[in-house]
Amino acid sequence: MRYFVVGAGITGLTIAERIANDMKEDVLVIEKRDNIGGNAYSYKDNVTGIECHKYGAHIFHTKKKYIWDYITRFSEFTNYRHRVLTCYKDKIYPMPINLMTINMLFGEDKNPYEVSLLMNSTVKKYKNENPKNLEEYALSLVGERIYEAFIKNYTIKQWGKDPKELPASILKRLPFRKDYYSDYFDDAYQGMPLYGYDEIFLKMTLDTRIHLLLNCDYKSFKDSIPSDAIVIYTGLPDELLDYKYGALEWRSLDFVFERKDIQDFQGNSVINYADLNKKYTRIHEFKHFYREREMEFNQDKTVICYEYPKKWKVGDEAFYPIADEKNLKLYELYKKELTEKGIILCGRLGSYQYLNMDQAIDNALGVYIDLCNNS
Repeated sequence: MRYFVVGAGITGLTIAERIANDMKEDVLVIEKRDNIGGNAYSYKDNVTGIECHKYGAHIFHTKKKYIWDYITRFSEFTNYRHRVLTCYKDKIYPMPINLMTINMLFGEDKNPYEVSLLMNSTVKKYKNENPKNLEEYALSLVGERIYEAFIKNYTIKQWGKDPKELPASILKRLPFRKDYYSDYFDDAYQGMPLYGYDEIFLKMTLDTRIHLLLNCDYKSFKDSIPSDAIVIYTGLPDELLDYKYGALEWRSLDFVFERKDIQDFQGNSVINYADLNKKYTRIHEFKHFYREREMEFNQDKTVICYEYPKKWKVGDEAFYPIADEKNLKLYELYKKELTEKGIILCGRLGSYQYLNMDQAIDNALGVYIDLCNNS
């Protein structure tokens, strides 16, 4: 066997699926967990019948038709549109920030033009063409009042750092609107796999040329791999080299699941909590992702999940890279050494960047094209 993929998340499975189905080659996928799908893994709760996301909400969305065409080969998708709410001082607001959010916070009833004037006045003293950190960027975008209400404390909880210590790029993923459009994403293609992500991953691995090795740590297996094999690695690069240059920084998460003996706990799939007195950043209620399947679910129960950010340490699950200048320089040291060893780094962990699912697939397809061009 020539091809070895380390990690059975969406990146690794996409590459393995292409190697098997397009290249017609055998490929071994090595995964340390006991399930495939990475952080997008979903399962049906055995008491309520509700499709739950083990590692927090995962919503598929993309602007690229070829990615949508690829993923929809493996599942029928619903027309779910993600609408997030945020709780600030016990009051619920639409999120991302839009015209309704602004009017509710300021106690106004302004139209888009009037809100533009208000925001221009609000951010005037904070205007900054080259913000050096997240706080400077946020203040220049939305001003002090919105920043203090919805961004500052949520960021402190999420990242465990003062916003002045974080790169502005983190906030650039959050939309800011001056109309009433409330969808979290504006991508042309959006939805949820009707029967959960697990169906997608199982179908991606149906080809008999794909061999799965679960509950296996790559480091304990790597000496069994031929020296001329092609290894695609989607795990932590610093872990693979025993942290010889130091550990890359991540933010980790704890998920606390609860079944509730009520039909509906919060009336929405996700509500964020912006205040510091709540240690969790958001609550997921999974039945709202799958309204098309509500007759399957126990009507008198629901499943919720509290999401608690925490400081990452070696051995914890890594979720969000703290991709500041220091860590990016450190990553380049690991990337250089592993590349010289012939290991191809990709995926969220391997490339040390936060990737949405569509970006992970795009990354994987790019790696696969390179494999074809170099084979």
